[in-house]
Amino acid sequence: MFDIGFSEFLVIGIVALVVIGPERLPKVARTAGHLLGRMQRYVNDVKSDINREMQLDELKKLQSQVVESARTLESTVRQEFDAARGTFAGIGQEAHSALAELQSPATQLETPGLERPDPAPAATMPGADATVAPVPETANAAAPRKIDQTTPVA
Repeated sequence: MFDIGFSEFLVIGIVALVVIGPERLPKVARTAGHLLGRMQRYVNDVKSDINREMQLDELKKLQSQVVESARTLESTVRQEFDAARGTFAGIGQEAHSALAELQSPATQLETPGLERPDPAPAATMPGADATVAPVPETANAAAPRKIDQTTPVA
């Protein structure tokens, strides 16, 4: 605190002994020690209060930065979500219009004047035997196979 050496303390002690006297010097020294201790505790308390206030200010700044970054993140996520929602809504509308277009009778792929020929019975076809029966359309289609998941596939 102060730049006082041993020789200065010795001079102060001798002057105090002469001025105060040997009877009251121990009591004055004790009182001065108590006052010096109180002053040091007060200075340390003030320092710690100042440090706490500085840390509190830093924490408040950090909190405001975190809150601001959270707000920007939230707004960015909202914008991206709204953009994605708009994109998906547009795709959904296109899909609904395409589905409605496919389901409407005006857009069927039939050529006017041409009719789909019905399979004629085998007996009426030229060069066909009367004993041969027509093959149903589903007989040519392969039956769906059932997959067994318990046996390994080679």
